[in-house]
Amino acid sequence: MPLGTLERSAPPFFKQGPSALSRLAVYSALALFLMVADARFHITGPLRQAVAAVLYPVQWLMLQPVEMARHGSGYFQSLQAAQQELDTARKSMVVMGQRAHQAEQLALENSRLRQLLALRDRLETPAQASEVIYDTADPYTRRVVIDRGQMAGVEPGSPVMDEAGVLGQVTRVFPLVSEVTLLVDRDQAIPVLNIRTGVRGVAYGDPVAGHGGGMELRFMPANADVREDDLLTTSGVDGLYPSGLPVARVVRVERRADSAFARIYCAPLAQVQGARHVVVLQPLAENALPRPEPVHPPAAKRGGRKG
Repeated sequence: MPLGTLERSAPPFFKQGPSALSRLAVYSALALFLMVADARFHITGPLRQAVAAVLYPVQWLMLQPVEMARHGSGYFQSLQAAQQELDTARKSMVVMGQRAHQAEQLALENSRLRQLLALRDRLETPAQASEVIYDTADPYTRRVVIDRGQMAGVEPGSPVMDEAGVLGQVTRVFPLVSEVTLLVDRDQAIPVLNIRTGVRGVAYGDPVAGHGGGMELRFMPANADVREDDLLTTSGVDGLYPSGLPVARVVRVERRADSAFARIYCAPLAQVQGARHVVVLQPLAENALPRPEPVHPPAAKRGGRKG
């Protein structure tokens, strides 16, 4: 290689430019100038907006996982809070429903007690209030147990009624409780009077009539003047029930040509299934005035023999 063609300058590796300190000073001065110029004249505002507009899609895309995680956690938290509020609302509704039912039951009991008090004021027979404790366990009888017994002065045969009418009769008395046989029991009978016609009869219990039991007015002639919706009250001829107490209402009359008697079905006015507060009356025989003793005529004197 000819000598004239060789480079006489130093190789790039050995080239020496501005020193690092001088470049630091220049760049620092440039940065300070740009900061002051931007603060005073806002010369980098358009550039900053342009860079922000270019980088916004990238920034939005990078923030999506963070936003999804944040919204997901918020969704599950709100779902859990909504379930807790739903459970609380359901519990509150149950409590409010129970209170409303209790209020309705108390209002019904209050109304029945008021009617019983008014009934006691109207009755001339001594009476005492009582409460039905439970029904007897015998499925073939219709009896209830009340919370008054011998210590309260209850006697066997005492009539029992609620605010609507006669409920039954005390058939067994214990020291603290008594057993009442309802009118719908098959072994129970009560003498009644038809208010419309004044005809007397005897109503018997019919536990299979209807859903809760009924009564049947038996041994009435087929041509007897008995109609539906006739009101039957106690006649008072048995010396046990006071007269005029409501007993039942006629619901159906069947007249058959092959029978001399009519089938007369009645519905008791008392609540034989839902009675809770009742009134126990004293038997009518206990209130009746004592009968005067019969006066026997003096015996005729026998005449003696004449001598």
